[in-house]
Amino acid sequence: MPKRTDIKKILIIGAGPIVIGQACEFDYSGSQACKALKEEGYEVVLINSNPATIMTDPELADRTYIEPITPSVVEMIIEAERPDALLPTIGGQTALNTAIAVYENGVLEKYGVEMIGANYEAIQKAESRELFNKAMTKIGLDMAKNARVKTYQAAKEAIKDIGYPVIIRPSFTLGGTGGSIAYNEEEFDFLINKALSDSPINEVIMDESLLGWKEYELEVMRDKNDNVVIICSIENFDPMGVHTGDSITVAPAQTLTDYEYQMMRNASIRVIREIGVDTGGSNIQFAIHPQTGRMIVIEMNPRVSRSSALASKATGFPIAKIAAKLAIGYTLDEIPNDITKETPASFEPTIDYCVVKIPRWTFEKFAQAKDELGIQMKSVGETMAIGRTFKEAFQKGIRGLEISRFGFENEIYRKKKPDNASPDFDNEKNLIIEKIRNPNSKRIFYLKDAFDIGMSIDEIYAHSAIDPWFLYNLKEINDLEKELIAPLDKIPYELMLKAKEFGFSDVQIARLTGTDEMTVRQKRKEMGIVPVYKLVDTCAAEFEAKTPYFYSTYDRETEIFQSDKKKVMIIGGGPNRIGQGIEFDYMCCHAAYVLKEYGFETIMVNSNPETVSTDYDTSDKLYFEPLTFEDVVNIYEYEKPLGAIVQLGGQTPLNLSKRLLEANVNILGTSSDTIDRAEDRDRFKDLIEKLQFLQPANETAYSVNEAIEIADNIGYPVVVRPSYVLGGRAMEIVYSQERLNKYMTEAIEASPEKPILIDKFLEDAIEVDVDSVCDGEEAVICGFMEHIEQAGIHSGDSACVIPAYSLNPAIIKRIEELTIKTALELGVVGLMNIQFAVKNDDVYFLEVNPRGSRTIPFVSKATGIPWAKVASLIMVGYKLKQFNLERDPTGMTCVKEVVLPFNKFPGVDTRLGPEMRSTGEVMGICNSFGVAYFKSQMAANSSLPLSGRVFVSFSDKTKPKLMDAVRRMRDMGYQIVATRGTRNYLLEHGIDSEFIHKAHDGSPDILDLIQEGKIDLIFNTPAGAESRTDEIAMHKKTIQFKVPYLSTVPGIRASVNGLEQAKRQNLTVHALQDILGYTCDTMPKLLK
Repeated sequence: MPKRTDIKKILIIGAGPIVIGQACEFDYSGSQACKALKEEGYEVVLINSNPATIMTDPELADRTYIEPITPSVVEMIIEAERPDALLPTIGGQTALNTAIAVYENGVLEKYGVEMIGANYEAIQKAESRELFNKAMTKIGLDMAKNARVKTYQAAKEAIKDIGYPVIIRPSFTLGGTGGSIAYNEEEFDFLINKALSDSPINEVIMDESLLGWKEYELEVMRDKNDNVVIICSIENFDPMGVHTGDSITVAPAQTLTDYEYQMMRNASIRVIREIGVDTGGSNIQFAIHPQTGRMIVIEMNPRVSRSSALASKATGFPIAKIAAKLAIGYTLDEIPNDITKETPASFEPTIDYCVVKIPRWTFEKFAQAKDELGIQMKSVGETMAIGRTFKEAFQKGIRGLEISRFGFENEIYRKKKPDNASPDFDNEKNLIIEKIRNPNSKRIFYLKDAFDIGMSIDEIYAHSAIDPWFLYNLKEINDLEKELIAPLDKIPYELMLKAKEFGFSDVQIARLTGTDEMTVRQKRKEMGIVPVYKLVDTCAAEFEAKTPYFYSTYDRETEIFQSDKKKVMIIGGGPNRIGQGIEFDYMCCHAAYVLKEYGFETIMVNSNPETVSTDYDTSDKLYFEPLTFEDVVNIYEYEKPLGAIVQLGGQTPLNLSKRLLEANVNILGTSSDTIDRAEDRDRFKDLIEKLQFLQPANETAYSVNEAIEIADNIGYPVVVRPSYVLGGRAMEIVYSQERLNKYMTEAIEASPEKPILIDKFLEDAIEVDVDSVCDGEEAVICGFMEHIEQAGIHSGDSACVIPAYSLNPAIIKRIEELTIKTALELGVVGLMNIQFAVKNDDVYFLEVNPRGSRTIPFVSKATGIPWAKVASLIMVGYKLKQFNLERDPTGMTCVKEVVLPFNKFPGVDTRLGPEMRSTGEVMGICNSFGVAYFKSQMAANSSLPLSGRVFVSFSDKTKPKLMDAVRRMRDMGYQIVATRGTRNYLLEHGIDSEFIHKAHDGSPDILDLIQEGKIDLIFNTPAGAESRTDEIAMHKKTIQFKVPYLSTVPGIRASVNGLEQAKRQNLTVHALQDILGYTCDTMPKLLK
């Protein structure tokens, strides 16, 4: 059947900011969908609030709206653009929920918009537990006992039938937000109320517990002619009870019998047919009882999902692209497979290798959070590894996490051997049993400890419920490790080859043989043991693959083919983490695009399955490999490119650069010496003194005593942090010697081989970020960003604005001159970011990063210039004078706001500081600062209320600074509620307010009002230990009940400004192409 000709224009809803449970896999799927629809001749309209995405680049869709993803904003875009159809299945749960809302509001009917990909009835049938249960019962499939409730009273009735433990899940949330397990009545009472609050429709699903059952997923696609294909089977290493996003997963499924697989396959086909998804893909999850074989259908996602991205990368089958084409009328047999060019999409993928995905967590960012895994997702990223066996892929996956682990290693026994005669042995064994019984981020390393103290597979299975097949494979790795404990020259060829086939890294072998990595590498190469590279081809080599997508293994023949083109290697950013996310992948993609355009063969190396950079068509060659020295150099030596780009993928490739240089890798762009000159505190200080710039008083400490002496000389408060870290890891503002003493241990742990940097903290300073690009001879400013929060909050956690909104032009000019001077002095070739602080018209240098920063995507969208592309061409020899960088001012103000994950970590301290904790970002655009800021809050799911009650509580220091803000709120009609001290101060200044007790200071107090829904907005600037305690309690409550909370003077002022302007003018939406003055087809050429 041909594609549909009755629709011309299609609206795609994106996923919005990166949050736990919904990451950059939806940029990958959205980008694929945009390209697929455009190549079929459709006009594509896109809404997405996230500027750090490839899909929001102005050349991808015909009309791109970087706007808040809310039903009201989507309606404005539909009214302006009049699309014929809406595709809601590409943007995760955000898109699905928004599409449902505009359908139910009558917007789609009003404007004649058809929902394609999955219709409303199919979505409801899959998402509503009640309807899904009925559907499964109708087709004879088993489900866990469950109930759908909307009130606490109904939940209390339902628990009588279901019993404990019970799984509690809010409806219509992503990443299992609010999900939990209640083991008794006390836990149930608290968790059910929280879940009712977390659900956008105040609905909770209560399920019979399936703890310990085996969990599986099938990726399924269906077309309008009822053709159904199974793309991939995925098995969870962890049993039920751990969210699939937090579980190690393996593809294809390893422990199913053929009978079980066929039963599950047939069930999935019946499910997708009954639910009614007839033009797209779905993810269907199953559980199987390990003893009885009873199979349960858990749930179905009627959309492209996180697992869809994994399945796509595991098989090479572009699920999102095919789903988009099915949505416009094609059938599976009419769509060619891009990898083989010979088989159609109806040809099910077959793989002759094993894929392992391992999540990456950042519990270290949330000191009070318990390292416990359950049915609410907590991981912030993931790595994927491919090998010929599970053992090889598993060990490659661990080293791909970039957590200083290089394979299957110990947790307790990392630096000592188990000793059953030790007085600590019983305690150690009890701890190991506890940690393998209760899922946590280090469980795989405690499994190694369990083997080393002699626990059998049966014993470990009894405690962990991890399938014995996986445990047997881990035991084989552990047994081989024992054989490797010998002098290196005594390791025979067969044993060395077997170790590499089992996924052992050179680092592991070096530790076991008492040598170093380079010695092992040399010995291995002398033995002729080097990796070969195999193709990911979707068909187990039955057909020739046309798309070069490779993984390494230790086998006999390689499948790489060479070309005569000039090659450039781009080293990606690895798994997402707080401090290093999608922004760096964005820059790597831009490098691949532009270098390919200008005649270079691009080679991408990355291990992140969620990203656009690991899409099969982003670069000329893709190596899905861990970003370790060993793996990167292996590829470099095989490919022999002109050089490698390390400055776009964040700290990961930068940290490799020095060793890569020593291994004769040509580092393109800024030199390793320049990077070290900026990162090394003493060398950086020499640079500042040479340039005669101001810098906060600072010193470098190598011990606790040295740190205390330096802090006494500089004067408290001081900022302390380890050198060579990203995202402010272990950074803190310290106000006393006691805290400094305690801090040093934590900081040294974060960066054990690096010194500790100590700076005088500039209170109440304005922070500024400046991105620039330099070719070694000339430099230009890419973007000048003024932070809205004052200095002291990590730049990655602060809202910022282009153009600056409060600094005077003379200060701006001085900062720009200092930036240019620094770039030229350092000899930067490529991108550079500098952070400044402005206090009393003095400009202080804070730090220089001679690499692409996380702000580059935002700056590129705000200015209309793809700065990562400019930098990439400069790194291969182009000069700035060759570029066309003139653009007319847009007249728009752009605000970047962050999204924080505190709802996933109840109980943690929610105060912001110098250590980064945000997971993603959004962008607000308007012709006024106030409305741009207002829209940024909407996009970050923290909408400022246009009316209602505002609670205010200010420290003595901030009261004079905020009186005008409160007066303006009163004049706008808001009712003011205040604590005693603030209320008295307001009365002295002619502002009346309602009195309320501070937290825990009487009844009712502010916490009661928040819980009762009687507070709409909070302005709170605490001071002192008691106030901080109140702030933490209050902020936790506002997160639970979704009340906007502002705690800084600049943030409160910006909010008031935004509310005034939003109330004066109607919100409008702006297509990026209109703002920048060109369409996707008329973009200015990059070079003159």
